[in-house]
Amino acid sequence: MKKIIIFLFIAIIPLHWSCNDKAYMDVQPETVLTTDQVFSDEAVVKSVLADLYDRMPTGVYIDNQWDMANYNEAMNSNGDYWRQNFVNYSYDNANLNWFDIYKYIRDINLFSERLKATKQLSDAVKASYVGEVRFLLANIYFEMVKRYGGVPLILHSINYALGTPAEPIQFPRSKESEIYDFIIAQMDSAKIELANDPGNKVRATKAAALALQARAAIYAGSIAKYNKAITPSVVALPDNGEVGMSGADAIKYYQKALDASKEIIALGSYSLYIKKNPAYEDNFSSAFLDKSSSEVILARDYILKYKTQGFTNANQPFSQSEDNGDGGELCPSYNLVNSFEKLDNTFTKLPIATAGVPNYYTNPTYLFADRDGRLGGTVILPGTSFKGTPVDIWAGIFDVDAGKFYSGDDPANPMVRYPDPKLSPYIQLIGKDGPKDNFRHAAVTGFLVRKYLDPTTHSGQRGVRSDVWWIRFRYAEVLLIAAEASLELGDPTSAAVYINQVRARAGFQTGLTAGEITLGRIVHENKVEFAFEDHLYWDIKRWRIAHKIFSGTNMNITDLNPSQYDATDDKVYSLWPYKIYGGANNGKFIFVEHTSPNLGPGHNFQFGNYYCKIGDDIISQNPKLTKNPNQ
Repeated sequence: MKKIIIFLFIAIIPLHWSCNDKAYMDVQPETVLTTDQVFSDEAVVKSVLADLYDRMPTGVYIDNQWDMANYNEAMNSNGDYWRQNFVNYSYDNANLNWFDIYKYIRDINLFSERLKATKQLSDAVKASYVGEVRFLLANIYFEMVKRYGGVPLILHSINYALGTPAEPIQFPRSKESEIYDFIIAQMDSAKIELANDPGNKVRATKAAALALQARAAIYAGSIAKYNKAITPSVVALPDNGEVGMSGADAIKYYQKALDASKEIIALGSYSLYIKKNPAYEDNFSSAFLDKSSSEVILARDYILKYKTQGFTNANQPFSQSEDNGDGGELCPSYNLVNSFEKLDNTFTKLPIATAGVPNYYTNPTYLFADRDGRLGGTVILPGTSFKGTPVDIWAGIFDVDAGKFYSGDDPANPMVRYPDPKLSPYIQLIGKDGPKDNFRHAAVTGFLVRKYLDPTTHSGQRGVRSDVWWIRFRYAEVLLIAAEASLELGDPTSAAVYINQVRARAGFQTGLTAGEITLGRIVHENKVEFAFEDHLYWDIKRWRIAHKIFSGTNMNITDLNPSQYDATDDKVYSLWPYKIYGGANNGKFIFVEHTSPNLGPGHNFQFGNYYCKIGDDIISQNPKLTKNPNQ
C-alpha cells in the first residue's frame, strides 16, 4: 500500500476563519499515514490542505522583510546594502526554485487525484475542496508565469521509475498566453465552486478566485500591449510564444480584468477600510492590522503562541525596543517618501529649502504637512509617535556660531561631550533612532517603516512576536485594477470613479477628472498604495518601464522626480533632520539630503531581467526547455 508523508505542524494556520480556533490547532500530529488513512478523515485532509496554503509562494512578504529593500522602496540598516545593487540578467532574487515549485505542483495534483479517488469521503465534502485546489494550482502557475513566461503546464502527478528513460516526462514550455488563459479559465470555474464567504480570510473564496483572475488578467493585458511596443527584443528565440503575447489580445485581457473586478464590487461584501480612525494616516495603517477588516479578501494568517512573525521585532523604533535593542532595520527611502503627492493633487519634492536656503521647522513633521495620508500610514516620519511614544529621529546638530554640523557616534548612547567647552559639557548630539550610517538599528534613511508594524504591547519581544497577518489580496487592488482596465479600454471616466475612491480614503478632497487619468497616474497610485506589499517590482516589469527606472545611470539626488512615473530611480537616498543650536532658530529643524557611503552603482535592469533565467541545470535535465530572451 502506498504511503504519503504528511507534515502536520502546529504552526500551520487554521483553515477556518477564526483567530482562536484552538480545536483545529489541537489536531494531533502523525509522522506517516497511508494514503487511504489520509483521505478517509476530513480533519487530516484539511491539515494536508493547510500545508498547501502555507507553502503558497510569495517573493517578498512579512516573514522576509529584508527583501523589502530590494527595489529602492527602502534600505536595510543592518549592512545588507548589496540589495541595492543586485540586478543583472543572470541573477534575479525574485526567482523561485524551479525544482521546489514543481514538487509543490506535484503535491497539489496528488491531493486532487487522491481526493477524487477516495470512497471514504462524501461527494459533498470532496466537492467543497475542488475550487480551493483550482485556486492553489492557478496561483502557483501565476507566480511562475510572471517570472518565467511560459512554463511546462503539468496537470497530473508524474511517477518516474529510476533507470527508465526520462524523455516521456520531459515537457516543453507552454506559451505565455496559454498559462494566463489557463489561470483565467480555472478561476472561471472556481468562482462558481467556491463559497461567497467574506468572513473567511485565509482560504480561497469566490472573491479570492476573482481577485486572482483580475490580477492575472491585468498582468497579461499589460504584457500583450507593451512588450513588443516598448521592448521588442524581449522575445524568445526561436519565438514560439514562450514569452510575450499578441497585442491584439490586450483588449481581451483588460476586459476580463475589468469584469472580474466588477464581480467583486457587485458582491457588496468588501469595501475600503475607512474612517475607523480620525486621521487618514492612522486609518490606513490600521487597515493592515484589523482582522475584522472588510477590505481583506485573502491573507496569510498568524496566531500568537502558535504561528507568529518577527516584523515588529526587527523594525520597531530602536528607542522603543522591547527586547535586546532590536529594531530600526527597514528604512523607507527618501525616493519613496517624495512619491506621496500633495493633497491638492500636485507632485512636488518636499520643501526642504527655498532658493537654496534651508527652511526651518519648529516640528519636523511640518515638512510633511498636507501630503497624501498614506505617507504617514506607511512611514514613521521624524517627529511622529509609535505606540504613543515619540520617536527620536534626528542626525545631529548644526551649531550656528561654529557653522558646523556635529553628530554622535552611537544612537544608543547619544549624550556626549560637546566639542565646544564653553557650552554645556554634555549634550545629546544624535537621536536615539538615528539616522547614522553603518549603525544597524538606526533609521539610516531618516525614516522607519510603519505599514504592518504592530502597536500591541510585547509585539516587539522575541518571545512573543506578532500575529499581524500578510495580506495577499485586498479591495483597494480590485478598484485600481478596475481603474487601469477601464483606462486601457478607453473609458477614463469610469477609471476616475474607481481611482478616486482609493484616493479619498487617503485624504484627497478633490477627485481626479477623466482627463487627468493617464498610465502615469495609474503607475503612481499603485506605487504609493502598495508600498512594501510586493507589487512594485512586478508592476514596473509588466508595464515594461523597469529598464527606465532602474537605468544604471547612477542618478544624483537632484534627479529625484516624483512627477514622472518612469523617471530614473536607480539609487536609494536619505533625508536627515538636524537640530539648530544657537541663534534665532535655536531648537528648530532643517533637513539635509544624504547619500549613503555604502551604496555602489545604481540598479541596472537589463532586458534579460524581464524574465527570470531558466538555469542551465534545469535545461540540462529537460532539453525540451528553451532559454529566455537575452540570456
